[in-house]
Amino acid sequence: MKMNFIKKLILIVPACLSLIACHDDLDQTPIDPDSFTEANVFANAQEAKGALAKLYASLALTGQQGPAGQPDISGIDEGTSQYSRMLFSLNELTTDNAVVGWGDPGLPNLHAMDWGASNDFTTGMYYRLAQEVSFCNSFISNAMALSGDPEVDAYIAEARFLRAFAYYNLMDLYGNVPLVTQVTTELPEQANRDMIFEFVEQELLEIQDNLKASGSNEYGRVDEVAAWALLSRLYLNAETWIGQPKYAEAVNYSQQAINSTYSINTSDANGNGSAYDELFLADNNSNGAQNEFIFAINFDGNQSKTYGGTTFLVHAAIGGSMDASEFGVNGGWEGLRTTKELVNNFDYAVTATDEDGNPVEWADERAMFYTDGQSLEISTIANTFTDGYAVTKFKNIDSQGNAGSDEAGNFVDTDLPLIRLAEIYLNYAEASLRGGGGDLATATGYINELRERAFGDDSGNITSSELDLDFILAERARELYWEGMRRTDLIRYDLFTSGSYLWPFKGGTRGGMAVADFRRLFPLPSNLLTVNPNLTQNDGY
Repeated sequence: MKMNFIKKLILIVPACLSLIACHDDLDQTPIDPDSFTEANVFANAQEAKGALAKLYASLALTGQQGPAGQPDISGIDEGTSQYSRMLFSLNELTTDNAVVGWGDPGLPNLHAMDWGASNDFTTGMYYRLAQEVSFCNSFISNAMALSGDPEVDAYIAEARFLRAFAYYNLMDLYGNVPLVTQVTTELPEQANRDMIFEFVEQELLEIQDNLKASGSNEYGRVDEVAAWALLSRLYLNAETWIGQPKYAEAVNYSQQAINSTYSINTSDANGNGSAYDELFLADNNSNGAQNEFIFAINFDGNQSKTYGGTTFLVHAAIGGSMDASEFGVNGGWEGLRTTKELVNNFDYAVTATDEDGNPVEWADERAMFYTDGQSLEISTIANTFTDGYAVTKFKNIDSQGNAGSDEAGNFVDTDLPLIRLAEIYLNYAEASLRGGGGDLATATGYINELRERAFGDDSGNITSSELDLDFILAERARELYWEGMRRTDLIRYDLFTSGSYLWPFKGGTRGGMAVADFRRLFPLPSNLLTVNPNLTQNDGY
């Protein structure tokens, strides 16, 4: 069993902080920064540290009891409402990376790209992120009474990072949202995307020197590199979000993160010839993968139970003839598969095909697909798990093949990286190609480092002349699929809504079709607009 800062302190978070922003009915009482109040005053640094754990835990868990009961957010299935599960739903299920066969209200609409303002998933994600902002505002306000203590100052910087991260997500997903930085009961005005961008940027720039030095914080807590890495991602998307290219800044902060103590995991702890799979195993907090994780959500099958997180990613991806015990769990939920478009990104590395000519083996170890009994083509999404290849990327076994700590096999130990160094390598290369300066040979070297891990040798290496933007997008798909970034990437490449790139059931048709550009943003929750007349709905909804 693995225990760390977050998992230990989840159990002792002050009750008054834990229960804030819980309402009986999400549809009647939106959970949002404008409705958040907190009166608790922290007595000392240790109490502040306990409260800080709640801010991290709010991204990992869903309520006060776990895995269900006393939810932080009502009106939506509690397991569904977990942050990274909703991130997957909004940023992966809406793309070529994933489909799901379940018929939960609002879920089929995501892949069909026809969601509305009352969709459970777009609504639930807004309130989850707004709750995180609320918790962070309360923590910062109360912890300021202890400011001057170096440890507490670092806690405050971490809280500001988590708040900036929440606003980064809100800006990406919803565009114009309320910007609230203090505890208040006033209905806020709507800030535009430029204002949110500037806020996130300034917060990260201001806190970088107050966060712990690279690699010096406890596992599970962010340090200065997290600020640099999020700035790298922010600047890479700046032209899309605010119409201002900031690729030079993206190169700069990518390089700072790359030059830190973090490193690409090359450890093959299980001796299977691949270090990539170590990133997604139950001991990824200790098998070497942790050295690549700049910001991760931590899970423990006994101490932090949820039906979201990696419990969702492991169970939901198992079905058909797959053996759940090989994944360290007690059964599959027969939901998640992928489309042929993701599989086709690995065409260059195919080493074996079936009798119909469909790929079944690849030299690139990142092609983690289960093909036995699965069809490459998807005829129907609903209730047909064998339509589409299954994905075996996430497992609840450690590097030695042992199952996770939950003996019943229900809940998963595997931590989930939200930012890892491999992404920053790709950010550097893309920003360089988009005119941000940088060095093409250096960028090629970073890409080849990732590909050498994937191939086990240099047989997959490329030359600088082969490195272009299309290659980077395909490489991001190969390296980062199911990690919550695909929608953002496709929007940046102007491919998310357009007819120039189609995938099965995009727009609700089997062959795929273009959809209206307003789908680049999700709608603000319809009930939020009822509560706060200061807000204007996004175009098209």
